[in-house]
Amino acid sequence: MKYFLLPFGCQMNLSDTERVRTVLQQMGFEPTDNEEEANLLGIVACSVRQKGIDKVYGRIEKWNAMKNRRSVITFVSGCILPADRIRFLKLFDIVFTMNELPQLPEMIRQYGVVTPVKEVNPSANMEPFWEINPMRASAFEAYIPIQNGCNNFCTYCAVPYTRGREVSRPSEEILSEVRELVEKDYKSITLLGQNVNSYGLDKKGEEINFAELLRRIGEYGKASGKTFWVYYTAPHPRDMEDEIIEVMARYDCLAKQIHIPIQSGDDEMLQRMNRHHNMERYRHIIQTIRRVLPTATIFTDIIVGFTHESEEEFEHTRQAMEEFKYNMAYIAQYSVREGAVASRWEDDVPKEVKRQRYHRLTEELMKHSLVYNQALVGTTVRMLVEDFDRKNGYLTGHTEGKIVIRFASQDEHLIGQIVDVKVTSASPLSIEGELLTANC
Repeated sequence: MKYFLLPFGCQMNLSDTERVRTVLQQMGFEPTDNEEEANLLGIVACSVRQKGIDKVYGRIEKWNAMKNRRSVITFVSGCILPADRIRFLKLFDIVFTMNELPQLPEMIRQYGVVTPVKEVNPSANMEPFWEINPMRASAFEAYIPIQNGCNNFCTYCAVPYTRGREVSRPSEEILSEVRELVEKDYKSITLLGQNVNSYGLDKKGEEINFAELLRRIGEYGKASGKTFWVYYTAPHPRDMEDEIIEVMARYDCLAKQIHIPIQSGDDEMLQRMNRHHNMERYRHIIQTIRRVLPTATIFTDIIVGFTHESEEEFEHTRQAMEEFKYNMAYIAQYSVREGAVASRWEDDVPKEVKRQRYHRLTEELMKHSLVYNQALVGTTVRMLVEDFDRKNGYLTGHTEGKIVIRFASQDEHLIGQIVDVKVTSASPLSIEGELLTANC
């Protein structure tokens, strides 16, 4: 018996997928990359953009056609809006939320009975889910979920309706998972949550906060004597306290890279987005990072063409990019998500205007990232070697600051290792160098 599993979307979905794999393989299913030979076909869905859900509908249409030729079971989980869930119940054999994953074996055994239509709280009782030991997709990079859900209700976002309200995972479980991974020589560990820096706020008096969680990880890293990098994503400017940045500066294992979404550089737009912060607050965060963590790289998320976005509001975002000089920006052209507050508003920015603004911000990003990368030429950087590069005869990976880098080598034994590389050339989004030494 074989299974085919297709994850869409963010790192949290990829992390969830690792636990789904565990449950299926404990049942005796074997993984396959060939849908045609799978007895069980599953999707971990993403509702952040309509395009992601459209892919789910396209795939299940194909899978249901297979049922004319052979017996297969289909299921879907992940980030699913209530309206899509009702539709999926008619298309998939099994529809479940991630907190119901421990019950999946019983659902499969009784797959003829479709999950009933009922009010679902996707963040209720996450403990059994978190207790599942994930089937890691990598031997040196790992994700650790530290919370589930979101309380922010940004007007463009569907996550609070797909994952529910914020629930923090017990810190002892998180710390234990970090220790286990480091002892197995994992080099890159990413703490995951919809709003990681609000960790523990739902359990005040019972749980530590995010800064303290980082401090304890840092102390363990310092005592372990091992080289590894811990990242986290994604923080929210509302909860990004100076203490978090100061803790990061004290410990080598806390990677000097911060992904801090801005979404827009205009205060009125931020209010329409219900972002709970303004540019003064955001500017303080960036200035604190530059002062306390001068070597840190800064990444961000930006939406262009949100409802009613004027040319002036867009220009404020472009000016913010010019001011903050991001190393990377994930720029999205706004698309309506059913269920989010903004889905009730007119999507009145023409597609062509969205595309033009997207390209203008991309040009701004390229300009500043190139300047940063060119300054690295002649210096020595540390990188985690991740795979063979598309360029024949090269290996590729990321620096501690998550800058893409490659060097000439075909030594597969370097994959999964942290090495020293002297930078010899730079382009806007990547650098190239010569291998010096392997550190570990």
